[in-house]
Order: sequence, then C-alpha cells, then structure tokens
Amino acid sequence: MATLWRYALAAAGAGRFGTGMAKTAATTTQARTSPVQEKPAKPKPAETRPAKAKPPRTPKPTLAERLPASAAPEEGPAGTPPSAASLWREARNAAARARLEKSLPAVFPLPVLRHALSRPLVPPTPRLAVESYWRHHILRADRLARALAAASGQPEGWTWRLGTWTPEDRRLDKRRRGKAVEDLSEAALAEKGLAFSFRMPPAPFREGPFARGKGHCCICGQPVYRFGWHRDLWGTGTPNRNAAWHAACVTAWKFWIAPADHVKELKRRQGHRCAQSGKRLLKTAEVDHRVPLYRIWREERARPWPELLGYWGLPNLQVVNRAVHADKCAAEAGERASVRRRTDLEEGSVRLDSPEISKARDPLSRVGEG
Repeated sequence: MATLWRYALAAAGAGRFGTGMAKTAATTTQARTSPVQEKPAKPKPAETRPAKAKPPRTPKPTLAERLPASAAPEEGPAGTPPSAASLWREARNAAARARLEKSLPAVFPLPVLRHALSRPLVPPTPRLAVESYWRHHILRADRLARALAAASGQPEGWTWRLGTWTPEDRRLDKRRRGKAVEDLSEAALAEKGLAFSFRMPPAPFREGPFARGKGHCCICGQPVYRFGWHRDLWGTGTPNRNAAWHAACVTAWKFWIAPADHVKELKRRQGHRCAQSGKRLLKTAEVDHRVPLYRIWREERARPWPELLGYWGLPNLQVVNRAVHADKCAAEAGERASVRRRTDLEEGSVRLDSPEISKARDPLSRVGEG
C-alpha cells in the first residue's frame, strides 16, 4: 500500500509540472508573435535659421595669366641636344614654378614675380622671390631703407652713442643668448643693441629702450607685412608678428656695413671711371667713403638719425683706384694724428696712454681706414 501511494503522488506532481511548462511556452510564443506597438516619433521643428550664402570663390590667376611672356621656358638652338645640366635645371624650375604658383597669393608685386621667373633658378616660394629681388637691386634697397627711416623719424630721447664692451664681450654675449633678461645687469641692458664702433651705422630701433617689438622693422622702425614687404598690399591692416625686418632693409644693412662686397654694382654706376682721378677703374679698385666715418662721429654726431644713414649709403660711397685710395687714407691718418695731439695738449694733464683716451678711441680703428 505504501508503494502504491508513493507512485500516485509522483504521477500527480509530474502532471502539475507539465501543465506549468506548457503554459509558460504558450505565453512566450504569444509574446513573440504579437506586434510591438512603437511610440510615434516627435516631429522635428522646422529650422528657421537661414542658410549662409557662401561668396563665390574667385580662382587665383596662373603664372601664364600674370606674365604670359615669362611663363614658358626658353628653348635651346635647334638641332643641339640638351645637356644633363640643362635637363636638371628645366626639371627643377618646372617643380619650382608649380610650387610658386600654388603658394602665390592673388595680390603679389609684379616686378618681383617677373624677376623671379627670369632667374636661372626660379625661387620656389614668394618669400624667397622677394629676398632675391632685393638682393639683385641693392641700390634700390638702399634708397628705400633710408626713405622708411625718414618716415619713422628719430625716436624721442635717442642719441647716437657707442657701447663700452669689446668684441670679446660680444662673443660671450652670443654664447649666453639663451639666458633670461633678468640675469643681465642694468649696464648690460642699457647697452643692449649698441654698436662698439662708429663704423657701424646707428640703429635706434635695435636698442632695447627704443625697440618696437615683433611686427616692426628693427632697422627702419616701420611695420613689416607679408613676405617681408614694406607696404600692406593685401589690406590686412595688421603687421606680420613673426617678422622683425623688411627684406629691403636687410639688403641695405648688408650694403652699409660691407660696401666692398658690391663693388661691381658701384663700378657700373660710375661708368667704370675713378671718382677722384677720372681714369678708368682697374681690377684692384676699392670702395671708399667720401667723408670719412671718423669725421662723422666727431663732427656730425648731432645730426638727425635719418640723415646720418646717408653717410653709410650711396650718397657717401665712391670707387677709386687703389693708389688714389692709399693717398687719401694717408692724408686722413695724418689729420687724425694731428687732432689727437692737439687734444692731448689742450687737456694737459691727460696722458696719451690714459684710460680716458683709450676708452674714447675706436677699438677697431686702424691706420688708413676711412
């Protein structure tokens, strides 16, 4: 009896379990087959902001449109095979023209572009084209730099003076350029930018108290615009903050401090005739200052700064033969010696080898320099 009772309870439990399973399966199937009711999407509000009308973009003119005569490369004589150097130069200039045309703005000085395309090696960027133009027009750069300096005028409170440091101090200063300004003494800050010889042209905007900062030329003081140009041809109204000099002023400065490097240009301007004797200039002809620079420092120091630059520029330069230059330098050396002796006699108590006299002299002065 117990065994039968146990079997009956087991059968009843199996029946209840099977019925529950069946009900769960039916509910799951009904949930899968019944359609899902989706929520209606909210309509997006209509945009009331008007669409911005983009201005029509005007294409930049090509090199052929700017200068039709200079766009095509020159061809050699008929029947002559081109050399390897000619092929290399033609390929190099083709790549440079393509790069120049890509980076050239819509407004660009036409004389500079004409000069760039006429060079044996075409400059690949507008900045290099501008630098090449002024490098090959030295006298024009000299006139422009002095005109820009006259437009700036002499800064208020500035006087032409020399630094008391020596060339050895200059070399040490170049080694410590990375040091902060606070590490320098007051005397060093006051003499920052001063030349150590009167043979260097005065530049007030290179001195610390009168510097105008980035975006202005440290030579003439005028604003610097794109590509180192001196005029705002692009109408931006703001100078280039990454520039500190004009391309023309850099060329003029190199011309002022080393005019002998441009003796060919000065010879051509004089018609290859000596400025003193009128004879034909020889290969050994030298560049000379009409008024010696030591006399400018001694007698003309109080003149306005833009006028002083003319003594380093073209108005005071001449090309003479070496024999004439030697005689002129000897006469100037005798004049300087006589002035020095007269000064020593007037002072009386000051000896020739005293620190005051040695400090007042030019540390780079040599006999025969003018």
